[in-house]
Amino acid sequence: MRAQSYVNGEWVSNGENTLSIVNPYTKEIIGEQIQATDEDIEKAIASSFAAKKEVAKIPTHERARILKRAAELLDERKEEFAKLISQELGKPLRFTLDEVTRSVETLELSGEEAKRLIGETIPGDVSTRGEKAIAATFRVPVGVVAAITPFNAPLNLVAHKIGPAFAAGNSIIFKPATPTTLVATEFVKLLLDAGFPKNAVNMVLGRRDAVQQIVQDQRVNVISFTGGLVASQNIAKLAGIKKVLFELGGNAATVVHEDADVQRAAKMSARTGYSNSGQSCISVQRIYVHKSILDEFTKLFKQEVESLKVGDPLSLETDVGSMVDEANAKRIIEWVDEAVSMGAELLTGGKRNGAIVEPTVLINPPHESKVVCDEVFGPIVSIIPYETIEEAIEATNNSDFGLQAGIFTNQMDIAHKFANELEMGGVVINGTSNFRLDHWPYGGVKFSGIGREGPRFAIEDMTEMKMIVYQIVD
Repeated sequence: MRAQSYVNGEWVSNGENTLSIVNPYTKEIIGEQIQATDEDIEKAIASSFAAKKEVAKIPTHERARILKRAAELLDERKEEFAKLISQELGKPLRFTLDEVTRSVETLELSGEEAKRLIGETIPGDVSTRGEKAIAATFRVPVGVVAAITPFNAPLNLVAHKIGPAFAAGNSIIFKPATPTTLVATEFVKLLLDAGFPKNAVNMVLGRRDAVQQIVQDQRVNVISFTGGLVASQNIAKLAGIKKVLFELGGNAATVVHEDADVQRAAKMSARTGYSNSGQSCISVQRIYVHKSILDEFTKLFKQEVESLKVGDPLSLETDVGSMVDEANAKRIIEWVDEAVSMGAELLTGGKRNGAIVEPTVLINPPHESKVVCDEVFGPIVSIIPYETIEEAIEATNNSDFGLQAGIFTNQMDIAHKFANELEMGGVVINGTSNFRLDHWPYGGVKFSGIGREGPRFAIEDMTEMKMIVYQIVD
């Protein structure tokens, strides 16, 4: 298989720089990736800039129809895309099938939201100077949207950028994550099959230099980036005066209060702490457990974790596959070792085989350890006891991140206090941090990002408000 850039309506088939694409589970080479040159990237930017007026003129109903057709085609090819994601990423098939289903929904939602680009009228006579004036507002495309996506959800997170951008009438320059370019290539082919104009989307493959060239170009109007904090800080410095939309990381906490259904909390925390080997921004990372139920929860949680099946991502029975690569797996073990050296207890897991890391549970690591204060992005969950809900809130907020958190409790006042006082973009009551529906606003505060995903909310940031004033002449 071959991953190629798509520039100005043509697939780039030749290039001096190529990378082998390796299945992280089997370590087999499954394809090659042709890296875009500086010239390719310049052509892609120029093509997107030249196309922006053409795309903006496409009638709303036509953009909606194209997105709906893309959703239909993706649904028809669900198993094919799911298997490809599993091969490139090592993500278990049961979860990649779910990702494709969600991607279908995201494209459908984007098509629906294309029809809801509405404004309002504003009377002028609230001012004595405006008695004979009225204003009307409209949403108009920004022009060119740069969509820069991560590896961990290489289809749905792409749909969350390209779908709203096109629904809003923008042209797109797309830079996918290096480890998952086969999926990206197939998705662009699908969009073209669905009726995307050939220059409505350009895709370039490459490393950091490609991103730098795109984000600093003033022909690009909006940068929509999902990824890490350091990369986002570099993008912000390079971007200049343009919108930046960042969906960044987290070290998501879930609180299990003394009145919780402990068995349900243990099962849900295990299932949502290790899916995709913990490679999710809202994956359960810190579990704060009330001291009165600590022993019971820990026992049940350990049982649930050790019942997870680790193995072949292409098996529907697998719960935990491999990480994206061996380098990240080695990093996870280093972080476990650091936490243990600082006083944490290793309850289970902590072993590595290639890119596979066993689901790992740590007990009471100190706040200063990386597994607590940083984003793990791997299969580690830490259990930390607390005595009062105020203590749990303080510990949850004691972070540079603020994406999502969850709490298990049957007390309405506790749930309300927790949700109201948390510095988070989202709070889940009687569930873990790792729950998201694609039509909801998704994003964080602090170092977890700027802006919100979800087609309706992304479209707001991918359009501008234009005002037209009508002077009434007697």
